[in-house]
Amino acid sequence: MNAANRNHARNTGARGRLPRVAALLFGLFLSLSAAAASLDSAKSDGWIGEKPDGYLGLVRNDAPGDVKAMVDDVNGKRRQRYQEIAKQQGAPLSEVEKVGGQTAIDKTAPGHYVMDLSGRWRKK
Repeated sequence: MNAANRNHARNTGARGRLPRVAALLFGLFLSLSAAAASLDSAKSDGWIGEKPDGYLGLVRNDAPGDVKAMVDDVNGKRRQRYQEIAKQQGAPLSEVEKVGGQTAIDKTAPGHYVMDLSGRWRKK
């Protein structure tokens, strides 16, 4: 990397990384499409929703065991991918998770649950 590129990278900071992080996260959500049918069903049934921290959450604590297991599985895969993206981009994990959360919430279908910043579940 030449001096001009280093200066540009230093000066753009988090702002310059966010579009790249968002693009990588979009790929993450596409790659999780194998479980999308059951995930979408659990969202439609009101069991789970998207949280601003980039992970799924249980809207209802009485969710069936298979739904809870799916949430744990998807969150584990997201965490792994977020860590990879953070390392690749030289970004803090919390920044990548936050961008992932906003991306997931933006893509959430109307009528599905999202958690607001105060920690309350609401229908989108």
